[in-house]
Amino acid sequence: MTARHEVRLSGSGGQGMLLAGIILAEAAILAGKNAVQSQSYGPEARGGASRSEVIISNADIDYPKVSQPEVFMALTQEAYKKYSHDLAPNALLVVDESLDLTENLPENVRVISVPIIQRATETLKRPIVANIIALGVLVGASSLVERNFLEEAVLHRVPRGTEELNKQALDLGFQLAADAVSGNK
Repeated sequence: MTARHEVRLSGSGGQGMLLAGIILAEAAILAGKNAVQSQSYGPEARGGASRSEVIISNADIDYPKVSQPEVFMALTQEAYKKYSHDLAPNALLVVDESLDLTENLPENVRVISVPIIQRATETLKRPIVANIIALGVLVGASSLVERNFLEEAVLHRVPRGTEELNKQALDLGFQLAADAVSGNK
C-alpha cells in the first residue's frame, strides 16, 4: 500500500511558511521518502497570505500538486480563509490559537489549536521562530516524518548561529503537540 500525504502550510508572507515547507520536504527525503514542495504567495510578499505545499510519498510522485490536503496548518486568519476550502475528509487542522474557526470550519476535521505565535514571542522572545515551532506541532501531531529527520533538516536550513534557538523552538512545538493531543493544553 502506498502512503501519500498532502500537506499545506499557510500564514502571512514573512512568517516563514515557505521555508517550513522546504524543511518538511527535506526531512521526508532524509527519511528515505519521496517529496515535492511548491509554494504560492501574492504580490504582497510580506503581509499577504502565502502557502507552501508538500507531498510526501513512499512511491513515485506523478502529480506534484496538492489537491486535498490531509494536513493543513494556518498561522493567520486570512490564510485559513483563503486556503482551507479543499481539505480532505478527516484532515488534521493545526492552527494558531488566535484564529477564529467558527466560520467555514469543514466537517470531520481534527483540530489542534495551540499558541504558536504567542510562545515564539513570549517564551523564546523571537517571533521569527514561529515557523519552526509550527513544524514541531505539525509533525508532533501527525507523525509525517520522524523527529530526528526534522531536526536534521531544520539545522541544515537555519542561519548559522541560530541552531540552538531553532532546536528550542522545535522542542517547544513538539511539546505543544504532545500537550494538545493529551488534552493538557
